[in-house]
Amino acid sequence: QVQLVESGGGSVQAGGSLTLSCVASDGILDNYCMAWFRQAPGKGREGVAALDVDDSTQYSDSVKGRFAISKDNAKKTLILQMNNLKPEDTAMYYCAADLTDRASLEAAEYDNWGQGTQVTVSS
Repeated sequence: QVQLVESGGGSVQAGGSLTLSCVASDGILDNYCMAWFRQAPGKGREGVAALDVDDSTQYSDSVKGRFAISKDNAKKTLILQMNNLKPEDTAMYYCAADLTDRASLEAAEYDNWGQGTQVTVSS
């Protein structure tokens, strides 16, 4: 059973930084493609960063150059480093895992989701 538990959300001012963590159950980071998604009120779920099993990364245009996805296998943790945050980054952020060859930024591709962590950026 895949378990994903996010943490690290909070409230920051524009220009600030936050680091989100997602602790995964055993064996997930070694074998699953991983991704971070976000969903703002009244909007659909948007993929922001994805990480293949071979550590290849993808980013949405809206976060490219500001966010970085990585993993710490020893800690079984997926990480999203978010810098230069903007008010439009305000959303619930979710960690997702998919047993596939290549990661995607499409929510429909993922079967396993965490409960989310809220990020609020004020201007």
